[in-house]
Amino acid sequence: MMEARRTAPAPAGEKRTTPKPGFRPEVQGLRALAVLMVAAYHIWLGRVSGGVDVFLLISAFLLTLSFTRKLENRRPLRLLKHWLHVFKRLLPAVVVVLLGVLTATWVFIPQSRWPDVLAEAWASLFYRQNWQLADAAVDYYAQDHSGASPLQHFWSLSVQGQVFILWPLIFAAVALLQPRLAKVFPRRKAVAHRPLLFMAFGAVFVASLVFSIEQTASNQGYAYFDTRTRLWEFALGSLLALALPYLKPGPRLRVLLGWAGIVAMLACGLVLTVDRSFPGFIALWPTLAAAAVIIAGQSNSRCGVDRILCSRPLVFVGDNSYALYLWHWPVLVFFLLISGTTTPNLLQGLGIMAASMLLAIATTKYVEVPMRRWEWPDVRSWRAAVVIASCGALLALPVTAWQGAIASESAAIAGQPKELTPGAAALSPEFVGEPTQEAMIIPAPAAMKDEWADIDGLCTGDNVPTDPLLEGCLQNDEPEEVTKEIVVLGDSHAQQYMAALGPIAKQHGWEVVTLLKGSCRFGAESPERTDECNEFNKASAAYVMEHKPDAVFTVASLTHVTEPFETEVPGYLEGIQPFTDAGIDVVGVRDNPRFSINMPECVQKKGPDSPDCNAPLEQSLAASSPLDDYIGKIDRLYLMDMSDFICEQGTCPAVVGNVYVYKDDNHLTKTYVQSMIPMFEERLLAATGWSGRQVAPQ
Repeated sequence: MMEARRTAPAPAGEKRTTPKPGFRPEVQGLRALAVLMVAAYHIWLGRVSGGVDVFLLISAFLLTLSFTRKLENRRPLRLLKHWLHVFKRLLPAVVVVLLGVLTATWVFIPQSRWPDVLAEAWASLFYRQNWQLADAAVDYYAQDHSGASPLQHFWSLSVQGQVFILWPLIFAAVALLQPRLAKVFPRRKAVAHRPLLFMAFGAVFVASLVFSIEQTASNQGYAYFDTRTRLWEFALGSLLALALPYLKPGPRLRVLLGWAGIVAMLACGLVLTVDRSFPGFIALWPTLAAAAVIIAGQSNSRCGVDRILCSRPLVFVGDNSYALYLWHWPVLVFFLLISGTTTPNLLQGLGIMAASMLLAIATTKYVEVPMRRWEWPDVRSWRAAVVIASCGALLALPVTAWQGAIASESAAIAGQPKELTPGAAALSPEFVGEPTQEAMIIPAPAAMKDEWADIDGLCTGDNVPTDPLLEGCLQNDEPEEVTKEIVVLGDSHAQQYMAALGPIAKQHGWEVVTLLKGSCRFGAESPERTDECNEFNKASAAYVMEHKPDAVFTVASLTHVTEPFETEVPGYLEGIQPFTDAGIDVVGVRDNPRFSINMPECVQKKGPDSPDCNAPLEQSLAASSPLDDYIGKIDRLYLMDMSDFICEQGTCPAVVGNVYVYKDDNHLTKTYVQSMIPMFEERLLAATGWSGRQVAPQ
């Protein structure tokens, strides 16, 4: 995708002359096929194609051919000059695409996502986007790309950029080591450059593949973006380049290898269920398929696949493959965002492909080719460095200014007087007047990602679970004098209420331990839950029965996007029955609404008064609370309903009292829950009969 330019034919728009020695047009066609696979699978299938893995192999293959020739011809490697030359070629197109994406972000993407896009722009510029996505636990396999980052695809370019720095160092190490070994073992061919390179890249291949298999099995989401799990793909390309002179299949075998490789490569994402399995050993399928095509080379047969790969259309696409890869993903993401669709149909997909190709051709013709022809930077290394720094500055200046503006706006929003942003208090009967319309809504869009309820830290002392399923146990700071012990069970909807329960607990000397698992509402074992959730709930129940806290806090109903909009939690009463039988109080709070859209983004796009951002109550919660069916069935079960401080007058709004109610499509913001503290405490104490004193809102 990137380094192949070294041996590529004349760029698009130039007249073709005699190809460079060693030029392999079938590799250019293979690259074209790979980028078309990537784009097609992203646009229509929402699956991993294996095309990126082919790119990784090809880039290492071409890089190794070049450096091996230098070593064997005793030419200096000149690493600094090489690195400057590579990034001088790559960065201009990257910066053009990044600036285009940032412009579209300003126009089309909601403000709450701006900080993430800007952070990813920095990461893409400095070739560390893969680590950025790994740390953010991005789901690369998500079927709906409309909410994906328009820069997500830069992860593979970042991995390549890192390898383009690392690989020459391996060649340099071999160059330094070979003369010394040759003096010690003058008669051994094994100390020549090529055998040493075989050993070096063979070691990288084995170590990285073993690591990749292990990490993919244990933490696939992170492994997908991890450079270390991908090094073996580059090493395979290098081993292929080193072995190629010794691989001389006959004409018939070349034809067979070529077609077998192409068919296997195209079938990878269709035949295999590769989702959640990449990179691991599954990535051997597309990389070995590509290797077979390269080994087949030019068959000189009318039946050979190389006749197709060397055709003008595919070679032309190969000439523009780098820019096409850069453009296809943001074009897809912005189309889905603007159109409101989740998957393009055939015609829409062809339009996305055509638009991406036009942008790619323009980028190649007006950015890549002129930069490649420009001789001034190649005369001195410092000149190439100036070009690279200038490209970086073109992006850094607007990004820095934009981030500064976001920080200033966030400070202004956070600095407003509390009385301008009453939040849930505006729905209290005691509230006088209307929240001022001039106030800015809190929290600031840039702060929305920090709106999860805070929990002080990991469980300590006697609270530490022995079951490894509960290793994520968290608790608030232990009070000097513990007056009550509470365990919070369930999922993120139980966690969000820690923004109220946590401060109340600290005020009253309650110790709170949380055992939470995403999308795992607490209840008895049920086929409606995943096996992992059922096992987690069993472990949580065993923890409660072992520690015998004074009370357990749960969410006692379950909301849905479609009708029925609210139901009982499967197995809820059966799940809490052992607790109450053991003399443990159980508090069950009613769930909050769940929507089909991101509520704060709706406000940022359409305004807080838009009907789209104010859902009807009958499409958000059940007309009759499911909690009513629990009344009188179990002693020591205390029920709480806070829905009148979330919905009002038949509507469940996105903004109440100048505070965002939701941080996404179903989770309450920490700020809004904190505005509910006085009402939450009053109802909690009234329902349970626990004694306490009023806590001021945060």
